[in-house]
Amino acid sequence: MTTDGRNLRRVIATTDVHSAFDNAAPFLTHLHALRPTSLIVDCGDFFEGSGYYRLARGTIEREILLKLYDVLAPGNHGWPHHFEPDLHRRTVCANAVDANTGDALFSRLHIADIDGRRVGVTAVIGRQAFHSIPAAQRAGHCVTDPLQALREVILAHVHEVDSWVLLSHSGFDEDRKLAAACPFLDVVFAGHCHSDQYGPVRVDGTLVVKGRELAEGYAIATPVGAGWGAGTTSFPDQVPSFVPAELAGLRSRIEDVGQQLAAVLGAISPTYRHQPLDRRNVLLDLAARLRTALGADTVILNETALRAVPLGDTLTQGHLLSIEPFANQLVHAHVPEPARSDLPGWLSHLTTQTGPLVTAPDPLPDAVTTVLTTDYLADTYLGERTHEAGLRLDQAVQHVLTAPDTAEGGS
Repeated sequence: MTTDGRNLRRVIATTDVHSAFDNAAPFLTHLHALRPTSLIVDCGDFFEGSGYYRLARGTIEREILLKLYDVLAPGNHGWPHHFEPDLHRRTVCANAVDANTGDALFSRLHIADIDGRRVGVTAVIGRQAFHSIPAAQRAGHCVTDPLQALREVILAHVHEVDSWVLLSHSGFDEDRKLAAACPFLDVVFAGHCHSDQYGPVRVDGTLVVKGRELAEGYAIATPVGAGWGAGTTSFPDQVPSFVPAELAGLRSRIEDVGQQLAAVLGAISPTYRHQPLDRRNVLLDLAARLRTALGADTVILNETALRAVPLGDTLTQGHLLSIEPFANQLVHAHVPEPARSDLPGWLSHLTTQTGPLVTAPDPLPDAVTTVLTTDYLADTYLGERTHEAGLRLDQAVQHVLTAPDTAEGGS
């Protein structure tokens, strides 16, 4: 059985690559070598997360996906890219629909011949992941119950498929629940969770497995006897001496962006030097400074706006855009009217949606009606903006991290 002349024997799945291309050569070369005998898939969040995305605007990621991948699941990061025609043709998702018509936003199923079996590959995005997409990017879209969507796909195609593989952007724990409720699934490739759970874990007759994030590795599933086997492995550490000709231009563009990211912005303050960035401490420091510098009575920031990056003596452009890869703007916004009567309950609900929060002051005063926050939180979870603060979050973080005598350098 072939696909584009390929003799497929296994499925290779990456997840949560997040534009991590500092050591891209082993990743690209290894996937290229696996491609002739492997269906190569991704479980979402291939885009966003580093300066490579910020500076190249997704062109590197798009070319990698089109050159090396067969099937894509959409994640909450990079959601709009999956509607670009070339990527849309490779994207599958069973439970993302048009909010007005109920029509599927993507193909619900990809069928491939793997080692003599007809393998159905479908995907779902979890509700929490979907609702963390910036509101403007998902306007007119919604998700249905993943379990119900999967059952509908199975019923529609049960006579065409021998084995079922799910690409899930829901989180490992959610995927175990899905596996328990969907005994017809053979393999679930997990994504979205950023946890130490990789598996494989067997849930009744279903294997749940996740590849290492940030382009560090992949998961693999192979037909074995009447069933399947699964596991995980890392990409080789060493830079290959030979890069395939079809990847040479891509590697060159990655290296060009890497040189831009190497630009030094300043010396790192002794408080943060030679340690992994502590997101909470940085945001606490930042919130206190913002209240003073911008005259904001109240600040709310989410820890997931930043990434924990190891720091040395100097802050580079690459460090800064990896710490804050999402280009958040700082804005003033209204607290939703219903939340004002129960601020602790509202913050607890917001934490469930976004992850841990930093507020200044802590606790918030009872009479708060407006806050300084990021445009992401404002547009997705709060009321309307009152006005822009005129400062990006990465600029504010740079001033916190760099020593006073160099803080005015950089962007």
